[in-house]
Amino acid sequence: MATSKDEMSYKLTFRNYDDGDHEWGNFGDQIFEGDASHKCPTYVHRTPPCQGSCPSGEDIRGWLDIVRGIEKPPEGVSMQEYAFRRSTDANPFPSMMGRVCPAPCQDGCNRNHVEDYVGINAVEQYIGDTAKTEGFTFEKGPALSGKKVAIIGGGPAGLSAAYQLRRKGHASVIFDDHEELGGMFRYGIPGYRTPRDFLDTEIQRILDMGDIETRMNTRVGRDVSIEDVEKEFDAVIWALGCQTGRNLPVPNGDAPNCVSGVKFLEAFNKGILKVTANKVVCVGGGDTSIDVVSVARRLGQIPTLDNKEAPEHVIGGYVAHDAAYAAAREGAEVTLTSLFEREDMTAAEHEVHDALHEGVRIDNGVMPVEVVLNDAGRAVALRMAKCELDGGVPKPVEGTEYEIECDLVVSAIGQGGDLEGLEQFNNGRGLIDADKHYQVPGKEGHFVCGDIIRPHLLTTAIGQASICADSVDYYLNNKEYSKRPKVDVHHFSLLEKLQETGLEPTDYDVGETRGSDQAEFSVHNYEDRSSQEIISADRLFLAHFEYTPRIQRDTVVPSPDEVLGHFEERVIGLTDEQAVEEAGRCMSCGMCFECDNCVIYCPQDAVFRVKKDKSTTGRYVDTNYDRCIGCHICADVCPTGYIDMALGDH
Repeated sequence: MATSKDEMSYKLTFRNYDDGDHEWGNFGDQIFEGDASHKCPTYVHRTPPCQGSCPSGEDIRGWLDIVRGIEKPPEGVSMQEYAFRRSTDANPFPSMMGRVCPAPCQDGCNRNHVEDYVGINAVEQYIGDTAKTEGFTFEKGPALSGKKVAIIGGGPAGLSAAYQLRRKGHASVIFDDHEELGGMFRYGIPGYRTPRDFLDTEIQRILDMGDIETRMNTRVGRDVSIEDVEKEFDAVIWALGCQTGRNLPVPNGDAPNCVSGVKFLEAFNKGILKVTANKVVCVGGGDTSIDVVSVARRLGQIPTLDNKEAPEHVIGGYVAHDAAYAAAREGAEVTLTSLFEREDMTAAEHEVHDALHEGVRIDNGVMPVEVVLNDAGRAVALRMAKCELDGGVPKPVEGTEYEIECDLVVSAIGQGGDLEGLEQFNNGRGLIDADKHYQVPGKEGHFVCGDIIRPHLLTTAIGQASICADSVDYYLNNKEYSKRPKVDVHHFSLLEKLQETGLEPTDYDVGETRGSDQAEFSVHNYEDRSSQEIISADRLFLAHFEYTPRIQRDTVVPSPDEVLGHFEERVIGLTDEQAVEEAGRCMSCGMCFECDNCVIYCPQDAVFRVKKDKSTTGRYVDTNYDRCIGCHICADVCPTGYIDMALGDH
């Protein structure tokens, strides 16, 4: 067949022809022959596992790249401020979450396949603490929509919802039955883990956005009716959290000196519980139980404490301890029991280690079988037994029973919501149901987020609040709810980045085009799979990364002899230099970090750096198809898995 005039005038390349060829051939059988193919590099964005496992949906890779210097801030903006703005796009509490988040992102980090995970929490704390020091504020929201939303609960979920709604132009009013905002941050976690000055700063930063009102010491369902709330507001978000704990499901588990971990910590954080009992046993194994035993060791006990001021009376709200007790207290014996072996406990590993260092005894692989009472009906011992899990249900091992003497038993085995006066929302389990858009089924205009759906992590509550705010925005604007992506986290958008830097493509107004690699109307040879794919370690060139120890934050963990009255913050943040160095350990999975491997190793000089005035994050290299022979070396040496071999666009 003769070659057409159009084809004769079309520029021939190594990609299409070998020397001597003069007509189009069938490439299908040749694609995987030898060391060359007719596939060319395609630059593919994928979601890194840190972001894929972050319930808040943070752009972790993004703000790590900013701190390390890969992504440059706009003119006039410091690295610290740029990282702060990127971090708080999803999570308005970087300082708090950098301290207390159990960091599922670090568990999933691909750097674990090299030596150790990237200290994501440490860098996040650095971002948040620097924001406080530098006085960074949130940008004022857009013009108000005229709609107002009631948010029931002023904890992490409620505050995050208010923050995201204001960014969408909606005013809100937060109802909370406490004196201060903060929820679990303030009343569930000790101040030496969530320092109150940093917490207050991050809360005030949200309120300073304007048009976020608070009504404290106000309980919906008691002080104000649901009907009145519905009349006043265009939508309602239930972000109540879980403020009640479960009793031990054993005989005598309701003894007067058996209390819940939630109430124990609330009494301490309110400042009314100054001392505890001589012998404290906490049943749990999660983060709440660790906080209970650590607080108990710090509070200590007073041998001569009046019975009417026993800890359970304080925790129940009947009395408060005199502050003078703190000067006369002595150390307490504190024991934590867990169904699981130490390595399987749900509490963060470092928290368990710190508790042991502070003198807490931990019994693993055991379960309570009975609370032993004295003649007055008070608990004097907790009978335990070794246990085995049968289909996920713990069963005591006969003949392994033993007793732990105690004056106070704390149950930290689960939490539930307090829905008194809100019975119409109770799903029968002390929680509120939610559909996939975080609407309350059968309750138009009512939405829900946080622990009141299912008690989980603070980062989960923050992430739910963000999606919930999206749904409220759709509802208020009478828009159809959009389908959430398969990987429902932050996704990098090259087009948005190009627009930010003034490099967006031109309008397409031309006719037929035989190739687009030089065209200004297209983004050449780039693909975004972040909404569908999380990149795994086996797609990375791990040999590129040298062994680099993780930079760990210093901690102040008192010894058993020093722990009494020790309420100083335990975690010391990274310096500027340490934060930059630790962020530099990030492997930027699924995104180019400008290592130049593909440019250096290409035997045809087909891969080239994009000109600086055309380059931006996500577009650092490109391919000259006139030279590419499809040898796939560039893909082989790409550390981040950013390059796929595909047919390209030419």
